[in-house]
Amino acid sequence: MRRSHELCLGAGSIQSQRVQDVLRLPGSEVSGVLGVSSAMNILMMTNTFTPFVGGVSRSVTAFAQECRNAGHRVIVVAPVFDGMPESEEDVIRIPAIQDFNGSDFSVALPVPGFLSSHLEQFKPDIVHSHHPHLLGNTAVRIAARLGRPLVFTHHTMYEHYLHYVPAEANRLRQFVIALVTGYCNLCDRVIAPSRSVADILCERGVETPIEVIPTGVDVKQFSRGNGQGFRRSHGIPRNALVAGYVGRLAPEKNLAFLADALCTCLADVRRGRFLVVGSGPSGNEIRDAFERAGLGTRLHLAGPLDGQDLVDAYHAMDVFVFASQSETQGMVLTEAMSAGRPVVALDGPGVREVVQDGYNGRLLEDASSVDFSSAVAEMMAAPAPRREKYKHAARETAKQFAMARCARRLMDVYEDLLKQQPSGPKDESLWHQAVEEVRSEWELLRNMAEAVGQALK
Repeated sequence: MRRSHELCLGAGSIQSQRVQDVLRLPGSEVSGVLGVSSAMNILMMTNTFTPFVGGVSRSVTAFAQECRNAGHRVIVVAPVFDGMPESEEDVIRIPAIQDFNGSDFSVALPVPGFLSSHLEQFKPDIVHSHHPHLLGNTAVRIAARLGRPLVFTHHTMYEHYLHYVPAEANRLRQFVIALVTGYCNLCDRVIAPSRSVADILCERGVETPIEVIPTGVDVKQFSRGNGQGFRRSHGIPRNALVAGYVGRLAPEKNLAFLADALCTCLADVRRGRFLVVGSGPSGNEIRDAFERAGLGTRLHLAGPLDGQDLVDAYHAMDVFVFASQSETQGMVLTEAMSAGRPVVALDGPGVREVVQDGYNGRLLEDASSVDFSSAVAEMMAAPAPRREKYKHAARETAKQFAMARCARRLMDVYEDLLKQQPSGPKDESLWHQAVEEVRSEWELLRNMAEAVGQALK
């Protein structure tokens, strides 16, 4: 399965360009059903899915729906989560440990043979893994056993999540990087949500062809919201100047920095408020920071939102703020921009492809919390013509990330891989499947051993 390094950026991959050019795809102005040559059966395997709120879950949901709209059948395999719907169509749930290590994640348990009967009926054409471990390993085994192409989307910079696992940090970081790099090289195609991530993967030794495909945004949905209605229902004054954040409230999102910067900003901006949408272990940390600063009444913790409530929350903001440097894309940035909200953000992978300093917001390099605070205050105090210019630029940027464009690109990748499949009848004998499954198990074990070796150097 391993490829030469020259193939790291595949024939359809994007070279370094401005964000406006990255998604300007031939024939990308589409609506309704996306044109593809034939219906495909697509198996998506993810460790996070609804009702869990997060970027991966939303990405899987969005791409699966677009593929279904285009006439394909998609089955999603995901762990059991508390509060999940009682009835789901084309979703297979795997037994899982809830709230792993104090987080809000579910960890799928290995259940040999659990998927076999489903796969015999479904017969996937493409296996798409959304994680490099747990159900991601199952995806490798299934693709090998059935002789189907394996696609992997590198959603997350996993080395930024090590605080969830008590261990020696530096060696564990090297292990995680090596494990994920090796996993990428077990796949037939890797999807990177941004050019920054694609560059990092190449530098780390990924040889599998990489395609840059962000998770798209439903621009029309997020462009229409009732911001004033949201403010009324959440006790935010009509004339307040609102900075807002949407996302998981977790340490990897750099929320201590963000809370400190917003406290500094709101101490000087008398009409300023901070609206936080999301849930997670860092919620109390934000609340405590505002209480210590004597600004508790100017913090609004709305909890997790979706649907029109989420759209209305974006429209209740005057500026969107984002301090995470652990992103691969930052979907919330394009959602905020679809609502016409400029962004103040720290520079980082997946962020610099969206936020252009001085055009649709402020992108700050090596910023202190004071610098960040000043940028937010500057955005809030901007005269009306300048604010309108920022809003227009934000909406124009969001159009480049329209979901239809991104979904079409992903389906093109699927079709390209299927065209590369050997012609003629496949060997579907039980003996052949057993041999391929043993081969895949060996590859997974070898990848694990090599990752351990890298960590112990």
